[in-house]
Amino acid sequence: MTDTPGWASPGTAPSNEGRDPGTSGPAEPADRPGDTAPAPQPDPHAQGPGVKWSKEQPPPGQWSAPTGAPSPQQAPPPPPPGPGWTGQPHGQAGHGGGYAGPQGGYGGPTPGYGGYGAPGGAWGGGWGGPPPAAKPGVIPLRPLAVGEILDGAVSTMRTHWRTVLGISLAVALLLDTSTVLLQGLVLNDTAVQSTLKDPGASPDEAFRALRETMIGTGIVSVIRAVAVIIATALLTTITSRAVLGKSVGAGEAWRESRPQIPRLFGLLILLALIFAGIAVGGALPGFLVLLAGNNAGGAALLVLGILAAAVVVVWLGIRFYLAAPALMLERQGVARSMRRSAKLVRGSWWRTFGIVLLTLLLTGMVSAVITIPFTAFGAAVSGDGMNNLLGTGGGHTSWATLIIQGIGALIGTTLTLPISAGVTVLLYIDQRIRREALDLELARAAGAQGTAGPGAVPGS
Repeated sequence: MTDTPGWASPGTAPSNEGRDPGTSGPAEPADRPGDTAPAPQPDPHAQGPGVKWSKEQPPPGQWSAPTGAPSPQQAPPPPPPGPGWTGQPHGQAGHGGGYAGPQGGYGGPTPGYGGYGAPGGAWGGGWGGPPPAAKPGVIPLRPLAVGEILDGAVSTMRTHWRTVLGISLAVALLLDTSTVLLQGLVLNDTAVQSTLKDPGASPDEAFRALRETMIGTGIVSVIRAVAVIIATALLTTITSRAVLGKSVGAGEAWRESRPQIPRLFGLLILLALIFAGIAVGGALPGFLVLLAGNNAGGAALLVLGILAAAVVVVWLGIRFYLAAPALMLERQGVARSMRRSAKLVRGSWWRTFGIVLLTLLLTGMVSAVITIPFTAFGAAVSGDGMNNLLGTGGGHTSWATLIIQGIGALIGTTLTLPISAGVTVLLYIDQRIRREALDLELARAAGAQGTAGPGAVPGS
């Protein structure tokens, strides 16, 4: 027997004694041994079968086991609310696929009301998957697709544009001003250019011109390295806060990143020395063969050595690409940050390489779209020909052309530097989410209510 109203097991009859007609309840068993009382006369108005089986029984396929399902006289329960619910159109028209299937039974073999009675015996036949990941900031807290990494970098620049563009503009101003001064004062010197291009110049004149060029280029390179390191440190801090939906000013970003800036200098200097050593080691055998007098063999060996060195440099560059954000955000030393980067990139080298290459192509295209019109405009305004501007005419480029060209480079650097730094930080966070479930810690730090969806994202 069950407690479900309106249901009685076969072979029993409802008792109407002491109750109103039409009510249902526990039935008394018939013909109990030892009963001397006469059996009650059947009521012709009573509903339901008597003490014996009825001659008209439902077909075997229609009989449903006593699983506690509601009777057909009851209204069906409403479908569960919430996103992701999809009914299954089957049987008669109704909410989520019809109340009764073709067999007419509620909860039979055919899916009933919105999936109730489907295989598994529970609601949820049309469940739409886990809830979406929490997104307290510029990215959802789950493994990211390539487009989401690029979009997160752009969203960081757009959301915190005052701080990000302010830092980027200051760094770009330093970079491009030094470049214009180098071109105007050193590389644009007629005497230096004529000496370097004159094959009949004396060794002293050639050495003097080369020394001046090397000194100017070295000074500008140091300035650019300092500016890029400071910008990387500040933008890394800002992007990491933007992931949590928090804003940070330039002063606060400087205070947080300042203790790690000397280590960041050490990291970049060490990487530069490693790459330079690899390049020299690859080219050295070819130079030695050339010095020995074998020009053909030396040239071939030199080319092969340079190509091999370039491959090794690219491989190591991607392997240690995440060392800078690991150093800044994990507060680690130079060697530990390089090991962390190698661990995070392991197994994802080609994906990291593709994202880095795509970022370089996009930022290069944006920079070219901005700087080429300024370069052409400067050449037209100042009267310099395009041959002189490209360095093929041997003439002197005016200061007006250099300044206008520098303005275009300033705008391009201001817009592309935050994107490059943002992609690096978000790629580091994405790799930690995939390998170390960093999304759970980020959700707790941001106070988000949602949880990250498991697994990788299609297209990642």
